[in-house]
Amino acid sequence: MLQLTDEERAMASGARGGGSAMALRIVAEAARLMGARRLIPVASAHIDGALYHGDSGTLFAEKLVEGGARVAVRATLNVGSLAPAGCAAIRLAAHQRDMAARMMRAYEAMGCEPSWTCAPYQAGHRPAQGSDVAWGESNAVVFCNSVLGARTNRYGDFLDIACAIAGRAPDYGLHRAENRVAELLLDVGGLSKELRRSDVFYPVLGTFLGRAAGSTVVVIEGLQDCTTEDRLKALGAAAASAGGVGLFHVAGVTPEAPDLATALGHRPPKQRIVLTHREVQATLARLSTAGATNRIDAVAIGSPHLSLMEISELESLLGDRTLVRPLYANTGRHVLQPLEAQGRRKRLEAAGVIFVVDTCVVVTPILPEIEGAVLMTNSGKFAQYAPGNTGYAVTYGSLSECVESAVAGRLVREPRTWS
Repeated sequence: MLQLTDEERAMASGARGGGSAMALRIVAEAARLMGARRLIPVASAHIDGALYHGDSGTLFAEKLVEGGARVAVRATLNVGSLAPAGCAAIRLAAHQRDMAARMMRAYEAMGCEPSWTCAPYQAGHRPAQGSDVAWGESNAVVFCNSVLGARTNRYGDFLDIACAIAGRAPDYGLHRAENRVAELLLDVGGLSKELRRSDVFYPVLGTFLGRAAGSTVVVIEGLQDCTTEDRLKALGAAAASAGGVGLFHVAGVTPEAPDLATALGHRPPKQRIVLTHREVQATLARLSTAGATNRIDAVAIGSPHLSLMEISELESLLGDRTLVRPLYANTGRHVLQPLEAQGRRKRLEAAGVIFVVDTCVVVTPILPEIEGAVLMTNSGKFAQYAPGNTGYAVTYGSLSECVESAVAGRLVREPRTWS
């Protein structure tokens, strides 16, 4: 049975105003539904609920503001439906645009940081290992748990802001140490070193992991000396969109897995999967829904949002060439600002790159409506969501293949020797 402290009961009764009372009651009811016995303090939040999906979300946020609600902890904002930092044009009807803008203003009025990125960890929001937080947005959640070692469940829209206002979260799931122990071992050590050190592999690995694991905690063996933060980002994003993964460990790499035995809690795994080249190829093929076609209408990269390092790689691959097909580079304002200061944004835009900032092409209508259109991407998350959200079929490829295809105006494949 859920037990509230005197302070929590006072908050629920209106001691900090009507907005805070509503937030605390929402968190407490969620705790009861999940069987939690108490609420725990959180150090920060990342809010996914400011993305407009309908008028009710805007009205909910404005109700909180009317009740005087303010976040009690640091709270960054995930992507919105508009792009106040400029860049790509958005095709929203007037009413939807107005309600989306009102929603974004309401969250800022509650004290949330206008970060507007799905990768807050790239914008300096990196909670300490072992700290409890309340994060929304699936890729941010899995990165926070896995790469940073902080503790959060997958908090959905509106529960995330309620936790931020209350400064509390239900004590269940991945907040508890016993639920963070790996039960599934995924062994990739038999794959070639070339494959394990290639960027294109990690969204494929994440897609396989998500489908195989669901929400089970996994430890991956065989990636020592192969990973970068951007690769782990891509792995987690694909795993969280293809399945319900909220936490994975990489033996010898991630903070709660100094070795395989520790990640497994010094117990044998309940299941062991050895990933083969054949399964990698099969998963790679499933990421492309466009079939056997050389058609490319647009290229989209940056889900999760591109880091400065990834932008630099894009620049290196593009060189002084121009694009025949538009390449939508989704990133955060924290990345765009230094690009503007260094004159790099202007050069990339002159070459045909379209920056999408504060939002992304899969959650708001930016891509033009084209019959039978094909989108090329290097993102496992885009590959998962683009067909349903944009109507574009997908062709998956490496960043290099994406750039070469955008330059050529048709699909360009590079030879792969993964055997």
